Amino acid sequence: MGETGDDLRDLDNGLLVARAAEGDDDAFAVLVQRHSGPLLALAYHMLGNLSDAEEAVQDALISAWRRLPEFRGDASFRTWMYRIVTNRCLNVRRGRAPSVSLDAVSEPAAHDAGGEPARAVESAAAAAALTQALRDLRPAQRACWVLRELHGLSYEEIAHVVGESEQTVRGRLFRARRTLMKEMASWR
Repeated sequence: MGETGDDLRDLDNGLLVARAAEGDDDAFAVLVQRHSGPLLALAYHMLGNLSDAEEAVQDALISAWRRLPEFRGDASFRTWMYRIVTNRCLNVRRGRAPSVSLDAVSEPAAHDAGGEPARAVESAAAAAALTQALRDLRPAQRACWVLRELHGLSYEEIAHVVGESEQTVRGRLFRARRTLMKEMASWR
């Protein structure tokens, strides 16, 4: 008798990957459930559009399912998936004309500004300025910055994801941070 979905949820990623590579659809479904949220967040921060992000993640998951038997385990499953999603997002960005649609500008999160409308407006404007500054970064710099600052990956993991050396990653992060500091100087 096979394991139930609940039993599979208790397995670590390594066992799930091995079972999925052998064709276990349920094991892959658990991996998708575990990782789709962070992957969608990564794609959204890279592309700035939820529809494009969802499509990129879906394409990446299909690609991963097909290529799972090739997964050697040199990196964690999470890092491998981040690489696939990052590459997909970079391809999407290369393939489209640079533009910013109104849908790509997210609404600031509602929060209690303590009855201070001016502070809420200023906070929303600063968030919009940061969003635009991130959009203006070169795609490779943006990928490194998002992976480090929003997803907490190590330099080594980022290097594996983007297929570059740690030194290159550090350089891209330095340039991205410098650009963002320059762009956000008026908000300090």
